[in-house]
Amino acid sequence: MRVEFREVNPFDLWIWWEFPDVPSQRERQYIEETFNSWFYLGKLGAFDAENLQVQDIGLDLNYMEYDIEQAETTLPAFFHNQGDFEYQGTWARCWFDLGTSDALALDILINSLIRLSKDYVQIDRLIIGGENEDWPADTNPYKDTSYN
Repeated sequence: MRVEFREVNPFDLWIWWEFPDVPSQRERQYIEETFNSWFYLGKLGAFDAENLQVQDIGLDLNYMEYDIEQAETTLPAFFHNQGDFEYQGTWARCWFDLGTSDALALDILINSLIRLSKDYVQIDRLIIGGENEDWPADTNPYKDTSYN
């Protein structure tokens, strides 16, 4: 699976992926469940790089003391919104508002999709952000314009 980054606006982010063939209903389900799981974790604030206490400890986690106060005092890192999954031939896409989450979220998504592509559903290319010349997103139907 090839990973490409284009212009990344975390508040207005299209993610595109290309299959080698038109995906079956089962393949679509695998992909959508992966993205939905990732989104729900993001909605819960899971992608908060300011609170990586277990990661920061290293290999020896025996009797680690987890500081819940530290966890509760970091800035919120929440995803805000997700659009519908769309398919066109061998392409698929979905729009996201990653809100205040950290870039860690994208690493976790990419890691998940690499494994998914190897074991369940082949993905030829993943494009994060920007436009896709094969399927332009002229307007964002999900963007809330009430603040403008």
